[in-house]
Amino acid sequence: MQMLGVGLSSAERPTRLRPETTREFGSFVVRDLGVGSTYMRPPTRPLLTAAFLVFTAWLSPTTGAQTLPKKLVALLAHADDETAAAPALARYAREGVQVFMLIATDGSGGSGSQTYLQRSDSGPVGDALVKARVEEARCAAAALGAQEPVLFAFPDGKLGDYLGDRSLLMRLTDRIAKEIERLRPDVVVTWGPDGGTGHPDHRLVSDIATQLHRAGVTGMPERLVYMYLPAEMFRLSNPQRGEPPMVIPQAKYFTVEVPFTPGDLEAAKKALACHHSQFNAELLQRMLPAMQHVWNGTVRFVPGSVVVSGGDLFR
Repeated sequence: MQMLGVGLSSAERPTRLRPETTREFGSFVVRDLGVGSTYMRPPTRPLLTAAFLVFTAWLSPTTGAQTLPKKLVALLAHADDETAAAPALARYAREGVQVFMLIATDGSGGSGSQTYLQRSDSGPVGDALVKARVEEARCAAAALGAQEPVLFAFPDGKLGDYLGDRSLLMRLTDRIAKEIERLRPDVVVTWGPDGGTGHPDHRLVSDIATQLHRAGVTGMPERLVYMYLPAEMFRLSNPQRGEPPMVIPQAKYFTVEVPFTPGDLEAAKKALACHHSQFNAELLQRMLPAMQHVWNGTVRFVPGSVVVSGGDLFR
């Protein structure tokens, strides 16, 4: 390993132990004294001594690693799935965490009213719907302060279509694993094993996250948590149907409670309003005013690993 000697002029040079080469950096000189030379002498003047300390800190290979921001990945099946954790995502983005939304499907199946959402049967379909949902995802990410969403564009509603495409699930798993390895998040948030709403696509992205966690895939963090829509949100979105049966865990399992501010809630409301193709004006009029009461200042999660507990996903 080479060490650097720093000086101001020939009068202040240390005794040369080996032949040296010099490089000028502004007002002072860095000299390479060769392998095995360990002698360093900072300038004696106070101002230049401070400059010397800043410069040597800049040379330290660990300096950058100490200032890297934390990262959170929300692994989602569809654009608008982030709603289940939106106030918490907004909180962490506000606090400087890099929040990424990985969205598995193209959203092409999000039309019609045959779900717990009361959507218009006259909304966009096909390619027009796919394009609309891409823009809605970007709008929601911006509202939450998240990074540009990562869109995998697998066919909506068909992630488990083994007979139609036997390699699809393997390709999706590989794609998610590669993105996790690239991002190396500190926390992953996704749907619970029940899918949160019972949707098969939700269940599969949850299964993949759990699979990668248990397999110890490169980049997959120890901190995995499952998100859920509060039951009241289902009742607001479709009063006739209410919440799906057997998908919301018992209260005793919600051991992670993340508080948020009124500003975070407003960001979550803006994100929800981005999804015009999924939430019409009438539905938003019911849901937006009620969101404060529904969450009551806290987003609750079920831990997917034993290291997550308390009121902060990162501690």
